[in-house]
Amino acid sequence: MDGDTLYSIGDLARLTGLTVKTIRFYSDQGIVPPAGRSPAGYRRYDPTALARLDLVRTLRDLGLDLATVRGVLDREISLAEVAAAHAAALETQIRTLRLRQAVLTAVARRGSTPEEMELMHELAKLSEAERRRLVGDFLAAAFGDLTGDPAFAGVMTSMTPELPDDPDPEQVEAWVELAELSRDPDFRASIRRIAEHIADHVAEHTAEHTAERMSDHTAGHTGDHMGERMGERGRGVARVAVVRPDAAAMARALAAPALAAGVGPASAEAEPYVTALLTATGLSGSTLLDRLEAAGDPRRERYAELLAVINGWPPPESLAPALTWFITALRTHLPGRTHAAHPSG
Repeated sequence: MDGDTLYSIGDLARLTGLTVKTIRFYSDQGIVPPAGRSPAGYRRYDPTALARLDLVRTLRDLGLDLATVRGVLDREISLAEVAAAHAAALETQIRTLRLRQAVLTAVARRGSTPEEMELMHELAKLSEAERRRLVGDFLAAAFGDLTGDPAFAGVMTSMTPELPDDPDPEQVEAWVELAELSRDPDFRASIRRIAEHIADHVAEHTAEHTAERMSDHTAGHTGDHMGERMGERGRGVARVAVVRPDAAAMARALAAPALAAGVGPASAEAEPYVTALLTATGLSGSTLLDRLEAAGDPRRERYAELLAVINGWPPPESLAPALTWFITALRTHLPGRTHAAHPSG
């Protein structure tokens, strides 16, 4: 097109699809200045103005404010810098919109009340730092002075939810439920009780293996050959490094064949399983029952299920069938309890 060609505002409107009012506004703001005026005083624009209007429309369609548009047009800032900054801002907006969509989808699925929706929205829009602080408060309350114990470092890490930047509705719903659960004082006390049982279990077996190691060390010094002494010590160290599974894990393993065979927990056939578990754990009946009841808290299992959804993990294996079976069996077969008080399951 001829560089001497001049356009009226009406011409620019037809060529760009913008309204006359919009072009006049941009002209008044100095974003698209006129090249001159007609003898009658009307503004006239050269081809540069047409190119500027096309760029302005594109930048405005992308959501840039007029000050930023002016900076680009006046070459005060580069288009690349603006594009990078705006892309980052759009990413934040997209995450926010996805989160809102997930919250609304979860509200619709749950049939939430306005109060529940407000709570869900507040919990869902927490920043990563705020979410970590909420979970950290829960873990500190649950584990307390045990947080410094290396034995619990992995446990606490495995109980920490990591909500993605763009969670789906199921993850948002799971996070909200987990957050509500973690703020429940009774649930915190229940987890604390389980943590203390784990600490007792570790301490019991650490002391046991320390005694074994000392025994092996003594045996090594009474051996006939240095090789024998080193072998005894090596076996002692190996045993120190191994801590037997806790009561709940043992119960799951021992209950599997009983459940598969359809053995009722209150039946006479269950007694050998009870004896085997008591022997394996080395615990008294009342202590074992207390630990299994604590581990069998359905809220603990629900927390694990929610955690798996949030973190994208496979669903955890349920302990409930095994623990329920053994809790009933222990209540039935422990000394001092009668079969009649607990009918066969």
